[in-house]
Amino acid sequence: MDIRVLQYFLAVAREESITKAAQALQMTQPPLSRQLKDLEEEVGKQLFIRGSKKVTLTEDGMLLRKRAEEMIDLMEKTKAELSSSNENINGEIYIGGGETDAISFFAQAAATLQKENPLIHYHIYSGDAGIVTEKIDKGLIDFGLLIGPFDVTKYDYMRLPVTDTWGVLMRKDSPLAEKESVCAEDLWDKPLILSHQASISSEMISWLKKDVSKLNVVMTYDLIYNASHFVRKGLGYVIALDKLINTIGDSELCFRPLYPRMEAELCVVWKKYQVFSRASNEFLSQLKREWGAEQ
Repeated sequence: MDIRVLQYFLAVAREESITKAAQALQMTQPPLSRQLKDLEEEVGKQLFIRGSKKVTLTEDGMLLRKRAEEMIDLMEKTKAELSSSNENINGEIYIGGGETDAISFFAQAAATLQKENPLIHYHIYSGDAGIVTEKIDKGLIDFGLLIGPFDVTKYDYMRLPVTDTWGVLMRKDSPLAEKESVCAEDLWDKPLILSHQASISSEMISWLKKDVSKLNVVMTYDLIYNASHFVRKGLGYVIALDKLINTIGDSELCFRPLYPRMEAELCVVWKKYQVFSRASNEFLSQLKREWGAEQ
């Protein structure tokens, strides 16, 4: 499967038009149409539904789009690593992580490293543990910042010397805002907003003392910033990590820790036997120097 043809395929998927894709690719329509037909014959699947006004992807086409984007991302990452100068450390470092204040540890390491290596560039991807580990497994990112609980046995890793605290984000005029902490029973009859990761966490389910399916979960989220807007409108109570949303001053929101207290471990992971670029290897060394953490 030719990378160039996959780029043609992605252009058509983006433009939803063979004519517009051909213009964007600076080629004529007949050769592009022929390349797409050859691709469909090669994979043995129909990839497009060709309508009168636009071209849409079939289910197989959507799968190929996802895989093609991953392959091209990996190709570009590899090209950047191979083009790194032998004299100066430069290149691309790819990092993925969930929402946590601990991302500042990455920022500190990058800031220190950047003083002597200004040609290094960083790419940050946000997502829960499932998304981050999938990208690591496929070689699309170098390092992942995971929020516990998690299984790190398949990775090399470094535990951070900090933890995050779970609690409830709510409006300041909510009844539970009068409490210093929130226990599971306080939430049993409340509309809840849970992160996708927390909703399947055995540790969170154990703390709640009830199966999530028996609670009033009105919404799930990936990004707490987005979820906080629904809290402001009174949709429900978010179970989230501390320090991710401003709750001081004129903020309409407040945060109360869970009781009994529940903390989340933080860990940096990378693939076992990973052969890093010079830039990524130097970044890992800087992380270890900054934290003095034991693997």
